[in-house]
Amino acid sequence: MASTEVEPVDTGWTHEPVDAPSARFGWHGQARKSFMIAGWFCVIALLCMMIGNHIGHVEDIWLVVIAAFVAYFLVKGTIGKRGRWAK
Repeated sequence: MASTEVEPVDTGWTHEPVDAPSARFGWHGQARKSFMIAGWFCVIALLCMMIGNHIGHVEDIWLVVIAAFVAYFLVKGTIGKRGRWAK
């Protein structure tokens, strides 16, 4: 009959950081530049949606407000990171 105990596998890592357990798989941190590019693309796409065949301006107001909201957080994230020490 086969044993039910699992043998530990030696991966070659002696210490794995607690805050980044996926570092051994090659992923460490966030893709901030990609997030910024995607965010600005969304802002431009929202503003381009104002061009259309709708009669009322309620849609335009919603599009501008949402685009401004997203742009605010993109700018806040860029300006807020200046002068901080990299961790």
